[in-house]
Amino acid sequence: MQQAGNFFAGFMAKTFGRGSAFRWLFTVVLLCCLFVQSTGAPALAAASRSAEPSTSDGVRRTTILVEYTEYRWWVIRWFDNQTLCSVTTDHEGLPKGDEIFRDCGRTIYALWLSTPPCSALSNAEFSTKQCAGVYLHLVGYEPKKKEIEVELPAPKAWISLDDCPQYAVEKRCDHLPSLLIEGEEPLPNESITAVHVLWNDQEYTCLNSSCKIPMQATPRSGAAVEFWVDSSFGDSSERFTAMVRVLDSGVSFVTDGGWYVDVLSSQWKGKPLEGCAQIWDVFPPIQDAPGWLKTPALPELLASDEEYYYLAGRLIAQGLVEAKDCPSGGLLSNGYADACGLEKALPLVQEWQNQFDHHIIQASQESGIPAQLMKNMMAQESQFWPGAFKDPNEFGLGQLTDNGAETLLLWNPSFFYQFCPLVLDKSNCERGYVYLDEENQALLRGALALKASVDCPTCEAGIDLSRIDRSIDLFAQTLLANCSQVSRIIYNATSRAPADVSDYVNLWLFTIANYHIGPGCLSYAVYQASALQAPITWESVSTYLTEPCQGVIDYVAKVTR
Repeated sequence: MQQAGNFFAGFMAKTFGRGSAFRWLFTVVLLCCLFVQSTGAPALAAASRSAEPSTSDGVRRTTILVEYTEYRWWVIRWFDNQTLCSVTTDHEGLPKGDEIFRDCGRTIYALWLSTPPCSALSNAEFSTKQCAGVYLHLVGYEPKKKEIEVELPAPKAWISLDDCPQYAVEKRCDHLPSLLIEGEEPLPNESITAVHVLWNDQEYTCLNSSCKIPMQATPRSGAAVEFWVDSSFGDSSERFTAMVRVLDSGVSFVTDGGWYVDVLSSQWKGKPLEGCAQIWDVFPPIQDAPGWLKTPALPELLASDEEYYYLAGRLIAQGLVEAKDCPSGGLLSNGYADACGLEKALPLVQEWQNQFDHHIIQASQESGIPAQLMKNMMAQESQFWPGAFKDPNEFGLGQLTDNGAETLLLWNPSFFYQFCPLVLDKSNCERGYVYLDEENQALLRGALALKASVDCPTCEAGIDLSRIDRSIDLFAQTLLANCSQVSRIIYNATSRAPADVSDYVNLWLFTIANYHIGPGCLSYAVYQASALQAPITWESVSTYLTEPCQGVIDYVAKVTR
């Protein structure tokens, strides 16, 4: 069978050459795999730990013993069948270019890479002297073992509230709760041995896997908390931080009063903080937040009764409203309803614009994006008609565009790493969207468009309302991505964190603008404001928008009215 292997290797090298290795790599690997299977060569075996784990530079490591098959190849010159060098590999198939370079050096690697196809192979009187360059010959293989150093997952610590059961609904506690710090040890047979907490220059230590720290009132700007855990492995987690704000509601002595509590931390396990506060590291307002930044407890409180001419026009055009008595059937040339058409469609218009409210509130609770803000933006983007009409390349209630899809994939990494493997091979997704080639990036953006779209030619009115929740969830995730992009825009322009130069409300105003016009317009305006030492507020920054960008001012005003 080694002769068969020699024949296959030589045949492929002579036939296809090395001028473009990837042109024939698939065929070669296939033949080599057939050869290995026929000889019964052992596959890579399971690994076992050969040394006790250790920690260096704060990174856990251990050494494992791996059983594998070592393959030995010769690089042979066609002209005189002289063996030029030997290459060893630990995988099936032909040696790779870097392995030939490693074992044979630059000169032979260059010779292998430049070997042309050998057309003489088809001659009946073939002689190896007729072929230029080199070919590969499999000498043999044998099972071996080697030690590999691997990194192990580190312990973590998480922060939440204890003894505040209504917090998930009301974001308020009847009395001062406790901070709960819990350790997590990912390694089997190891455990968390201690939890450490630093708060107000005082250190608390609990000799178990969790620790409760009584809370106390803080300034309105909050107070810093540092926490970490020790492991029986012999090391500690990284030191995590949190900003904690505890404010008296002003009626804490009354039954329905209590304390407002907010926690900003990457390790927070509770209900998401309003909007993008975690991304910006900014506490939201408590009682004086504008109405467009609130989330009602019930869908009925999100209801609206606006007169939407575009929505009325779509309902008439799709046969959901009868308007034959109106001039031109109740429609203008641009597809909007005229006054008569709106009058005919108004009852359904008011019903239609509120049928998505429970989906909006659910998406708000899961993402932390204010429900009223989402509804206001949908009103401006689509007037609650999710089907394509005005622009066939904008999808869903939030009118997702190709640029919007790219923003989502670039600036919402948690969404990207969940979504990408549904479309592409997981190995292609590991490094992130920016490292994908243009074709795969386009595939992902197209898949997002399909996810946002609810168009359905066979459905009533041409849309599938059963898929509307996906469109709304995607809109919420896109807003989270815009929050992250705004954070970077402000940092790039000012070299300071958003929390140091702006506030929660203004950061949302920037995010609304960024969603509508993109980062180019906003970045320029923020840079100009920062360069001139103007306040980083929407009122100030919007004055630096260039003329083509100024239409967003009216858009932001309508969303936040």
